[in-house]
Amino acid sequence: MTEKRTPSEIDFLANNWVEQLAAFYPSFATDIGYPGGEGDMDDHSPEALAKEQVAIKEVLAKLAALEPQDQIDEVTKDAMTASLSQEIQSYDSGLHFRNLNNIASPAQGVRDIFDNSPTATIKDWENLASRMRKVESSLAGYIETLRIGLNAHDAPAKRQVEAVIDQVRQITATDGFFREFAKEAKAENVELPGQLLEDLAEAAEAATDGYEKFGLFLEKELLPGATVEDAIGRERYELLSTRFLGTKVDLDEAYEWGKEELARVVAEQALVAEQILPGASVEEAIAYLEKDPSTKLHGTKALQEWMQQLSDAAVNALSGSHFEIAEPIKKLECMIAPTKHGGIYYTGPSDDFSRPGRMWWSVPVGVTEFDTWRETTTVYHEGVPGHHLQVAQATYVKETLNAWRRLASWTSGHGEGWALYAERLMDELGYLDNPADRLGMLDGQRMRAARVVLDIGVHLGKPRLDGSGTWDFDYALDFMGKNVNMSKEFVKFEVTRYFGWPGQAPSYKIGQRIWEQVRDDYAAKKGDDFDIKLFHKTALNLGGLGLSTLQKAMAQA
Repeated sequence: MTEKRTPSEIDFLANNWVEQLAAFYPSFATDIGYPGGEGDMDDHSPEALAKEQVAIKEVLAKLAALEPQDQIDEVTKDAMTASLSQEIQSYDSGLHFRNLNNIASPAQGVRDIFDNSPTATIKDWENLASRMRKVESSLAGYIETLRIGLNAHDAPAKRQVEAVIDQVRQITATDGFFREFAKEAKAENVELPGQLLEDLAEAAEAATDGYEKFGLFLEKELLPGATVEDAIGRERYELLSTRFLGTKVDLDEAYEWGKEELARVVAEQALVAEQILPGASVEEAIAYLEKDPSTKLHGTKALQEWMQQLSDAAVNALSGSHFEIAEPIKKLECMIAPTKHGGIYYTGPSDDFSRPGRMWWSVPVGVTEFDTWRETTTVYHEGVPGHHLQVAQATYVKETLNAWRRLASWTSGHGEGWALYAERLMDELGYLDNPADRLGMLDGQRMRAARVVLDIGVHLGKPRLDGSGTWDFDYALDFMGKNVNMSKEFVKFEVTRYFGWPGQAPSYKIGQRIWEQVRDDYAAKKGDDFDIKLFHKTALNLGGLGLSTLQKAMAQA
């Protein structure tokens, strides 16, 4: 642990803002391990969103009046000003009132908070009964927010509404999430009272009923008025891209770079395919690997155990060599998510590390086999040295960073860009020397390059690569299917995600590009004194930042 910092006025403001956010959003408080609101749900109503906007403007005004005391303050002020300003721009653009997609909207968030809610004690389960009873009101407020967009003829895209309707049907099924969650309730070292079990069952029905009403709204009201056009348009896309990256980029240049990067990765894959099976194409090498029983995992139990073993091995191998990994950070839990929507994601530890960081795999219905050669790089991406190291390290350095820098400041380009940087780093360090594992890493890199092209192409109305018109869903699905080697279910989920969450998917690869530029600039400045371990420590100890702030801070490091 580094020397304790005396908090500045900017630190106090930043810390207070985190407490305000925790009060606004009980799910955020649960995620970071702050006390309070354990039995509550987020308020997604228009009134709550407007109240938050007033608070953001007040914080910005106070922040503008404060003078930084040192470089840490300078970084905080720059990062907070940019982040909060972008929140206001997003709200003013109307995006909050059409905020529904298949992966990262309140439609999922209302359910997702139960994954990280404490379950160890009787009191925890009493809180969860209360929380489930408030699902309906949380969704009711969300419905009112979506109605504003609907009445302004600016509703979410039809494709996204249909995807969420399918997800709601999973939640409200006979064996849906809340019913199974209550049925499997148990505490640590104590038996739950019979009355509490009954309360949980009733609360689960209330939560399920809340989602049923939400589903009816989606089907009967929102779907008929949904936007037919998937593309968000250049003006809004530029706003979202800047928000996800924490810096503004030339989107047309990024589109052309994405095409070049895709071609480069494909060529690299071809060389590796030759190592796996002489004379084989990439597709033939993959087909060969997919028939190899030694790389197969059968069932989610085997998947979870394999992920945990690989993750633990990475932590042990990297600790002390290229990274400083403190003891609390060394624990990472690999989990199979209770949902079946598709996707792999990470949730950070609580502030006191009583709940560790977790890697989650939401396995789609019908998927029962997994290829280790394809997913080795995924474990490095979500775990160490990827998201877990990045997020947990920021959480750990509480002696020098304020709460906002440690717990609330997250920019996709910074976070996901780091995770892709981490994948490539593992290749550089020799952990992907097995050609099959390396092909898996390149498969992931190819996917990230492809979606730079797809995402920008769709939302900016770019011509198709074959010149036959503009990008649409069928063309994007075919394009993506040719550039990734995953199940049809996963590819469809991913493409639907890109169509409904504009600007987020390119932030991975563009973020990686900027991270690599930051390292190259830092190495050039240090010359013979360049130390990659020190580079990683310095960069990660800054916490989550927009990429523009990261570039400025590392230029002074």
